[in-house]
Amino acid sequence: MSEMDVRREVNEALYAGQEALRCLNQAKDCLSSAGNWGLVDILGGGMLTTFIKRSKMKDADVLMQQARSALKRFQRELMDVENIPEFHIETGDFLAFADYFFDGFVADLLVQSKINDAKRQVENAIQRVEYVLGQLRRL
Repeated sequence: MSEMDVRREVNEALYAGQEALRCLNQAKDCLSSAGNWGLVDILGGGMLTTFIKRSKMKDADVLMQQARSALKRFQRELMDVENIPEFHIETGDFLAFADYFFDGFVADLLVQSKINDAKRQVENAIQRVEYVLGQLRRL
């Protein structure tokens, strides 16, 4: 493979990784917002609070689906680049997000737990993508 081909493959992988990182950061921000509204809901928020929380959860779900697609694209692009540590995120279970559409204190706690779990998974993925992007930039 020529130097120009290698540079092109690295640039394609960098672009895909940056897109994945952008999607993950948006998902993390949305999950943080949903978590904040979830805390208000647990502490006695009313119907409006529950509506806003659920809206944020739906937004987060959409963003996490976009992040999942972007991560798959990033993985495909990385396969074309040599000398990069193996990068693999299990997207089947990754960013799984259950949305509970019923109310009550126990349900609110379950939702809050799912939001926090999803946020931790997103943060882990962000760290992994940033690491691989750093490796790509060194090429």
